[in-house]
Amino acid sequence: MKHILLADDNAPIRALLRYALTKEGYRIYEAQDGTEAVRLLGLEPIDLAILDIMMPGMDGYDLCEYIRSNYDIPIIMLTALDQLSDKEQGYLRGTDDYMTKPFEPEEMVFRVKALFRRYNRTSSDIIRMNRIIIDRKNFEVTDGESVIFLPLREFELLSQLAQYPGRLFSRDELITLVWGADFEGDDRTVNVHIKRLRQRFADYGEDFAIQTVRGVGYKIEVKTK
Repeated sequence: MKHILLADDNAPIRALLRYALTKEGYRIYEAQDGTEAVRLLGLEPIDLAILDIMMPGMDGYDLCEYIRSNYDIPIIMLTALDQLSDKEQGYLRGTDDYMTKPFEPEEMVFRVKALFRRYNRTSSDIIRMNRIIIDRKNFEVTDGESVIFLPLREFELLSQLAQYPGRLFSRDELITLVWGADFEGDDRTVNVHIKRLRQRFADYGEDFAIQTVRGVGYKIEVKTK
């Protein structure tokens, strides 16, 4: 199931989109401003974002730029701003598509599906954390100059965390996602592998950090350059 973030301070617009997209099998997360959207991005595995521009606090332009800098997901701007200069600004900030209000919910569904198709074709299995580049397809990690060799489980653990920067994963979640639901060990295995990853990437603290949330689990924070 694909997860979609709706960031719009207009509750009726969110309700309309929620109804149309839920019918298509998507799971919807709603934010009424950019700050709440950033929080949800850190908590949930969002696959696509639909953003209004004129929101209180962090507006849609800044939110779009934040997402493009930290996540590899498609973005649609949905706004009443219909001037060419507004659209230019949206695309310069990183949006993949731009729709103006008023709109037909069915058209939004078409565009979401088209973006997912396009993104699935063109988006490679590459995760970037500044100098660190993770190639999930070829099981390879590089710093732009040399290859950093990792055992398979460490590679999969790093990839899982890096795919959703800022999102907190519990130890039980990581066990299931990396080792499988039938793993018979305990969560100390995760702790050991996290310690090894920190040691291997000790010289890359300016690029990213694996953070511990005591009693819960781990998350990756990608440093802003």
